[in-house]
Amino acid sequence: MKILVTGSAGFIGFFLAKRLLQRGDEVVGIDNLNDYYDVNLKLGRLNELGVHYLETHSEETQKSSIYPSFTFKKLDISDTEKIDALFKTEKFDAVCNLAAQAGVRYSLENPYAYVQSNVLGFLNILEGCRNHNVKNLCFASSSSVYGLNKSQPFKTTDHTDHPVSLYAATKKSNEMMAHSYAHLYGIKTTGVRFFTVYGPWGRPDMAPMLFTDAILNNRPIKVFNNGNMSRDFTYIEDIVDGLIKIIDNPSSASNNWNASTPLPNISSAPYRIYNIGNNKPIKLMDFIESLEDNLHINAKKEMLPMQPGDVESTFADVSDLIKDFNYKPSTNLDTGIKAFVDWYKKFYAKEGSK
Repeated sequence: MKILVTGSAGFIGFFLAKRLLQRGDEVVGIDNLNDYYDVNLKLGRLNELGVHYLETHSEETQKSSIYPSFTFKKLDISDTEKIDALFKTEKFDAVCNLAAQAGVRYSLENPYAYVQSNVLGFLNILEGCRNHNVKNLCFASSSSVYGLNKSQPFKTTDHTDHPVSLYAATKKSNEMMAHSYAHLYGIKTTGVRFFTVYGPWGRPDMAPMLFTDAILNNRPIKVFNNGNMSRDFTYIEDIVDGLIKIIDNPSSASNNWNASTPLPNISSAPYRIYNIGNNKPIKLMDFIESLEDNLHINAKKEMLPMQPGDVESTFADVSDLIKDFNYKPSTNLDTGIKAFVDWYKKFYAKEGSK
């Protein structure tokens, strides 16, 4: 297939693009390379894909020196004209939209960035699919849409009408927008609610990177809600396993749809919602202990109250993925943390030597 991966210099987008290329798909990757976090990390990911990006080539399509079927373009999904031109030129078989302004806490400080990227940008992707006959769309949602819901594990049949951050609200809006386009135009759309993803090349605004940086530099780590938190930490390769299955199996109208008792995860349109998670919440303090063991350093801890927009626990019910695709996350915490720590030390040793 010829597949568009948006956010291809991002954490999940990079791993997905690499896996698709390794199995022989043609991939066009786009990313706006914004400075929400260290751009050098994004450039490092692109370098792993054989794209040696330079700012002087900001609008030039660049071919990979490693994967002949990969091209990269610096492009913002909120740029309506350029996104339409991209779809018109490339004629994609499938699209996986992973580009977004990420981060729950940052959405409290910069709300307009989230509407620009996550709402307008996603509308441009939907319009590209509509106007250029792309019938296979996978898009990133988030576990944050569950909001005030205290019922666990989180099920895709749960209603998600009480978000606690603008980030979550934009992801909820993506699901609603996607459903309307599936209903109106027959675009086969599948939304994926990611639970806390970790592993090599992860985002530096997330706990594994923040904690590791602090521990190695003898600074205290910030432990919110006094450590009384748990997350459905999911290793990146397990996440990509699920995404590949979804891309290869576009959604269809559900035989179980009943308009009198509608469920939010299925439809009479070709639309589905899945959770992707480890299906096993891990206590934050256990996660920290695994980091300490792999770093061979005891962390200094600053115990703090819950932050606005955060939730105490996440726990993914992935029974739909198991039933439909035999999806089984296989990476245990210690294996995943070791891989992350090994990568971290190697990457930042190189960065420090520059």
